[in-house]
Amino acid sequence: MARRKNNQDQGTTLPKKRKRVVARSPNQKEVLRHIKENDLTFCAGPAGSGKTHLSVGAAIEYFLRGDVERIVVTRPIVQAGERIGFLPGTAEQKLDPYLYPVFDEFRHFMSYEEISTLKNKREIEVVPLALMRGRNFHSAFIIGDEMQNATYDQMKMLITRMGMGSKMFISGDLSQSDLSLSDQGAFEFCLERLDEVEGVGVSYLLKKDIVRNPLIPRVLDILDEEVYGNQRY
Repeated sequence: MARRKNNQDQGTTLPKKRKRVVARSPNQKEVLRHIKENDLTFCAGPAGSGKTHLSVGAAIEYFLRGDVERIVVTRPIVQAGERIGFLPGTAEQKLDPYLYPVFDEFRHFMSYEEISTLKNKREIEVVPLALMRGRNFHSAFIIGDEMQNATYDQMKMLITRMGMGSKMFISGDLSQSDLSLSDQGAFEFCLERLDEVEGVGVSYLLKKDIVRNPLIPRVLDILDEEVYGNQRY
């Protein structure tokens, strides 16, 4: 990827001291390697294993270095039959509640004021997946979060939004889909079929990569054993 003008020279303040994204396990290190080496990276893993943290941290570093000109964040809106059109506000305001986990990770690396400034300048852009059709994101780092809830058509549409000089990170949890059974499987299909494609990286995070409370992996093991009869990851 061609190096662009540093965003500090474009009016974006680069903090003198800031947190950097750091892999906490070999699998997380592999995810960051895939992001570096590929334009399109898929990452599957359970809740808390670092998918969103790694994607946001990498996106911010690419942006602040000037390797991309903006960060685009999207995710499917699926929740117990409630559609995005029934929620008040603009499209971005409707999506905001679903993206709190993503922006919690932004807050790990940046202040609230910095995030607000970048959003106002559209250097961080929130785009509902349903409204991405017809757009092309050039020189962008695109984060597709919770993509186990994307249908096959939505997944294809998202991938084809990636323009020149861009990177895309698509992540999801194979054990947690809110789609009907007939619509599930697009994310897993991409993981299986695109693994050998040049320019595409496929990574898996496991329960042992969970960096939240150490109790969580133990609880998940017991629940998954009860429900599935074996460990899913």
